[in-house]
Amino acid sequence: MEEQGLVSKYTVAQFKPMKSACNESEQGNTLNRQFSQDQARKVVVSDLTYVRVCSKWHYICTILDLYNREIIGYSSGPQKDARLVQKAFASIDGDLRELELFHTDRGSEFKNQAIEELLETFNIDRSLSMKGCPYDNAIAEATYKVIKTEFVYGETFATQEQLDLALFDYVHCTIISVFTEV
Repeated sequence: MEEQGLVSKYTVAQFKPMKSACNESEQGNTLNRQFSQDQARKVVVSDLTYVRVCSKWHYICTILDLYNREIIGYSSGPQKDARLVQKAFASIDGDLRELELFHTDRGSEFKNQAIEELLETFNIDRSLSMKGCPYDNAIAEATYKVIKTEFVYGETFATQEQLDLALFDYVHCTIISVFTEV
């Protein structure tokens, strides 16, 4: 492959996670891996992933509807924080009061005063994965695998604006289907 100038999409720079405090909340796993939902815009899951912009790591946050695995909200930015999650919620078309349950892992960006106020304002219940159990948020994890394979790997983003435009195009022009039964 090297002689031909080919590079595998799976050989990318390794991400070194930033140490952040684990969310030690007593909040339970209300979703409990019930990934099949019969109504749209009722139960959503979210997670964050990293992408290289120039020579630094930036982050993508998506909010997925479990009914049809559609990305209904998304954002990207240089900081892995509550503001990124708030931007993803702000990008959702329609009334946020339709949402009933918001499920995430225990990242500190999801458990803070800003997100608590947002969920309370729109009367959205919270569900958190068990500590150290990525299977509890398997749909979000599987979706990021697709996003990284189809969108991130092989792309070079020189600026945050370039990433924003490419992410907009990807979300609005690409149908992501994650038919994973977990």
